[in-house]
Amino acid sequence: MTSGDGNVSEDKFARAAPEAVHAGFPSPAAGYYDGPVDLNRHLIQDPTATFIVRVSGDSMTGAGIFDGDEIIVDRSLDARDGSVVVAVVDSELTIKRLRIDESGIRLVPENPAYPDIVLGEMSELTIWGVVTRCLHRV
Repeated sequence: MTSGDGNVSEDKFARAAPEAVHAGFPSPAAGYYDGPVDLNRHLIQDPTATFIVRVSGDSMTGAGIFDGDEIIVDRSLDARDGSVVVAVVDSELTIKRLRIDESGIRLVPENPAYPDIVLGEMSELTIWGVVTRCLHRV
């Protein structure tokens, strides 16, 4: 799906099932083959504005984002209240949930062991993109 430099490639994978796989009884369509599936088409909305980042740290575990996961980030999407974003705050790169309300802008971790990042007048914030997917091994 990506090359070593993080760019999206044109690789395709064989589609194992035409729909969601049930965790219960076998599906009567189990022998049905629907052709190859393009993971880029399923995971990436805008390839020209999308990049993949490996996560370091545990501040977003409550959102299902763990140390070592890879996140898909789309720069073409508008960050809104509640979006999980990749941001630069005062020259520090971070992944947090964006909160915007009458009190201001905060970047909120999804782990109670970490404090919110409250942005003051002197803070410099740049949103690099909105996290659209998280990839991790099971």
